[in-house]
Amino acid sequence: MATTDPYAPANETSQGRVFTVTGQDWDSLVTGIADEGDDKVVVNMGPQHPSTHGVLRLILELEGETVTEARCGIGYLHTGIEKNMEYRSWTQGVTFATRMDYLSPFYNEMAYCLSVERLLGIEDQIPEQAKIIRVMLMELNRISSHLVAIATGGMEIGALTVMTIGFRERELVLSLFEKITGLRMNHAFIRPGGVAQHLPDGALDDIRDTVALLRKRLPEYAALCNANPIFKARLEGVGHLDLAGCLALGITGPVLRSTGYPWDLRKNQPYSGYDEYDFDVCTWDSMDAYGRFRIRLDEMWESLKIVDQCLARLEGMGAEPVMIADKKIGWPSQLAIGSDGMGNSLEHIKHIMGESMEALIHHFKIVTEGFKVPAGQAYVPIESPRGELAAHVVSDGGTRPFRAHFRDPSFTNLQGTSIMSEGGQVADVIVAIASIDPVMGGVDR
Repeated sequence: MATTDPYAPANETSQGRVFTVTGQDWDSLVTGIADEGDDKVVVNMGPQHPSTHGVLRLILELEGETVTEARCGIGYLHTGIEKNMEYRSWTQGVTFATRMDYLSPFYNEMAYCLSVERLLGIEDQIPEQAKIIRVMLMELNRISSHLVAIATGGMEIGALTVMTIGFRERELVLSLFEKITGLRMNHAFIRPGGVAQHLPDGALDDIRDTVALLRKRLPEYAALCNANPIFKARLEGVGHLDLAGCLALGITGPVLRSTGYPWDLRKNQPYSGYDEYDFDVCTWDSMDAYGRFRIRLDEMWESLKIVDQCLARLEGMGAEPVMIADKKIGWPSQLAIGSDGMGNSLEHIKHIMGESMEALIHHFKIVTEGFKVPAGQAYVPIESPRGELAAHVVSDGGTRPFRAHFRDPSFTNLQGTSIMSEGGQVADVIVAIASIDPVMGGVDR
């Protein structure tokens, strides 16, 4: 029995078979097309990682090697995160949110927690040290995310050295995350009311050493790529999208700033004290893949500047609180982490068990049930490595979210795939997608 492709029905595309690219030589596909005797053909690119970011499926209509129509097929990484959050406490929701955009987990946590804190009315009660730690972790995460964007983008066009050094530097940052949170990714470290615990001993020195090493190594990317004629030839003029197109589609992040428009929520709508830090918004005016690469490269330097300022502020803070004083929120949100990154530390358990039976019962009840959040809704946007990320959180007054929905920038930015790709070559589709830097965990959540 013949099967039809729901994404490429005959009335929308040219008549004939739909070809699926599975990694075979292009010559074999061309031979099959020639046998059909038709100038146009529909090709499935993906979703099995054919030089695309994650499990993204592209439906391409081709005339020769020119793309006449391009569409995205998503949903192959659907996890049901938003629905699952409705069955967990407000604090447990962080462990789901952090897994959406798996390259920038701290941003997922931050957007969700800021919305919960707005509903609780405690935005002005977050300890200063917690705010600084949040900013520092996010900026380190921006660097690690951009390194993956540049590394995988380089790999997809054959610049394998860019890929190897990109992941080399990313490992440095992930090692810092592991030291601070116990985990390399999916940390659930930013919690409603602050962060899970203080920085471990020696963390500030390790961060300083890593920042110094990154400053030494980042120029390698500029040396390899910025003026490289082969690299520039593959990126310049590819994936063109102007300001009007970005605004019409709601596209944000480096794609928007590559049009020369300096829109960055850290400056335009400051949160978590970003208005107190000295940094620049990076823009480019080429409106293409090359401009987006240069922006990400420049933004890593600005993030290092912010991390330096965070380190200076954290110096001497020591035992100042990193969690809100209200124990009804602080208890389930803090839960000190063991040295293995899982469970409670022995010191924390000893502290709880050493109090009265009533205190132990109260602790058990508030940890298992969680705290109540006043009825209402909140939407707080932040500037993630890919653009505007926000959590729209709705409460019915209970101990669990009534609804949690995320505005993920990868989902919105993927709308630009068609206009960036149509009229170009098949090979340029890969470059256009890489310049968007979508993460499918955030798209499909």
